[in-house]
Amino acid sequence: MSTLPEVPELKTTVERPRRSHDEVPWWRILLLVAATFGSGMAMIVPMVYSLAVRLDELAPGRADVLGYILGIGSAATLVLAPLTGVLSDRTRSRWGRRRPYTVLGLVLGLAAAPIMAIAPNLPVLILGWVISTVGWGTAAGSIGNWQADRLPASQRGKVSGMTGLTMQVAPVVGILLVGAVPGQTLLIFLIPAIVAVVLVALFVVFASEADSRQARHPDRLTVGGLFKSYLFAPRDVPDFAWNWLGRFVFFLGLTLTTSFTVFFYAQRLEVPVADVAGVLALTSALSIGTATVGSLGGGWLSDRMRRRKPLVFGGAALFAVGTVVGAFAHDLVMLVTAALVTSVGVALFSAVGQALVLDVLPHRETQAGRYMAITMFAQKIPGVLAPIAAPLVLAIGGGAQNFTALYLVAAALALAGGTLIALRVRGVR
Repeated sequence: MSTLPEVPELKTTVERPRRSHDEVPWWRILLLVAATFGSGMAMIVPMVYSLAVRLDELAPGRADVLGYILGIGSAATLVLAPLTGVLSDRTRSRWGRRRPYTVLGLVLGLAAAPIMAIAPNLPVLILGWVISTVGWGTAAGSIGNWQADRLPASQRGKVSGMTGLTMQVAPVVGILLVGAVPGQTLLIFLIPAIVAVVLVALFVVFASEADSRQARHPDRLTVGGLFKSYLFAPRDVPDFAWNWLGRFVFFLGLTLTTSFTVFFYAQRLEVPVADVAGVLALTSALSIGTATVGSLGGGWLSDRMRRRKPLVFGGAALFAVGTVVGAFAHDLVMLVTAALVTSVGVALFSAVGQALVLDVLPHRETQAGRYMAITMFAQKIPGVLAPIAAPLVLAIGGGAQNFTALYLVAAALALAGGTLIALRVRGVR
């Protein structure tokens, strides 16, 4: 594994008003879960459905363009996510360190919905998606930082299971909602955004955060120091580094398939793109049960067993199996079967994997925002690379729709990522 140049740690002495190992009250956890649900719906529904419908209106038959749109949005968040993470570590405000960024993200995400819905051409659609993904990514990131600040080890698996489940269920509910208004382009973008605004706003108002105006930072943050904070020395934090790499490889495989689900179903079932909403709603609704088993069951079991790695590997393996089944599926029954198996795998990997992230997070007391942002690179970089690489894989064999090759490559990557975490992370069982 290559080693980045060693970067001096940012020196920060922040008075933390609540840094004990007391468990977070469950009513605050419910607010956290609801906010995660809302931001997840607003981020994922456009990615898996709304953008494809709008793209089919603006550029019919150009499935490859969707990959480039998603890649550009991911590139924007790749640059800005660490910035907001580092800045929130140092923010001094009456609202605390995290909430100002939650509100900023909420405003940007809501503003982006009508831009995408009424975009007259591809450049405007891309602009709207960039604003949307930056906005909801910022809101979700700050909610995640709150989670890293507050949760003791005894709650990480269970809460990660709950938030992981919401990320599985949120797009299901979102697809069902927008599927009820077919042909209403404005509503298929606005409905998820409005739901997110309500749920995230409740979290902002009622999940209080201590005043951070008295925090003191002995060193001044410079532009050079900010860019250096994007890096870390893997040899100093090997468990964090190997976990990061394993997550990167897994999410590279996952993103290869996620970006093209609508077009994949349309090809295999030989139906128009606009008619895929019903199929997505069916598979998504059925996957609620499997996602519940994977997320809640896996999170609870990992806390109970005090073991994360076997469950993380199991999630990656299940996703790989389901993806292989999907690679050769040509009817609804097999497609649904593949979707359900992959759903269990993703839920298990995501829930227990998030708890593992918190277990290996360096400098949690003072730099949680920075390292959570670096952790997000493991998902954001694949979000840039996979949509760009996918058209190349789809073109194997001389065509433009080789989904069998795409899904087999995704399965191999996911399994490799889970294996890296299971074998190389040593400090967590």
